[in-house]
Order: sequence, then C-alpha cells, then structure tokens
Amino acid sequence: QVQLVESGGGLVQAGGSLRLSCATSGNILRFNTVGWYRQAPGKQRELVAAITSGGTTNYADSLKGRFTISRDNTKNTLYLQMNSLKPEDTAVYFCHANVRRTASSSYDYWGQGTEVSGSS
Repeated sequence: QVQLVESGGGLVQAGGSLRLSCATSGNILRFNTVGWYRQAPGKQRELVAAITSGGTTNYADSLKGRFTISRDNTKNTLYLQMNSLKPEDTAVYFCHANVRRTASSSYDYWGQGTEVSGSS
C-alpha cells in the first residue's frame, strides 16, 4: 500500500507562483512513474506532469514552460512548481503513482488532492 499526501495548495493571484508537494510512503525511485493530475470543476481529470523512475519528464503541452516537476529522492517527495498562474489553472491537483505489482501488472495510487484557486 502506497500513501500519497499532497500539500501546498491555496489561493493565488494571476501571475503568482505556488509549489505543491506530495509526500510518498515508499521509495519514490521504485515507482514506475509519479506525477500530478488536475481536475477543474465540470471537467475530466488531466495530466499535468509526470516523471519516470529513470528521471524522464512529461508535461501537458499547454503547461510547458510554466510548470516544473521535480522530486527529492532522499525525502521521497514529489514537487510541482507552478509559475505565472492563470485563473484557468484553478483545479484540484492530485498526486499519482504507478507502482509495479508483478512483472506484467501495476497499480495506480492517488492522493486526496489539494485545491489551487487562481484569481484574476
């Protein structure tokens, strides 16, 4: 069982910055991927950014250049630095981890989410 606990959300003015954190209960390097998703009101959950165990990062095209994903392997913590925030970034942000169970299967874990509200 893997636990993911997000923190760092809040209300921020347009153009401001926030850094989200996700504390994981396991060795973050043993996860296939860890990342961030978000879900805005009335919309589907979407990928924000992810990072593989090997360090390869993947971003939603619309967020490249403003958001940066990183991790601290010693603290087993994932981060999302969000700059130049816009009102449309308002959403609940979820931490996600895909963990290998067997040679041919894996399991997805989710945090409880942290809310980010951008004001104009």
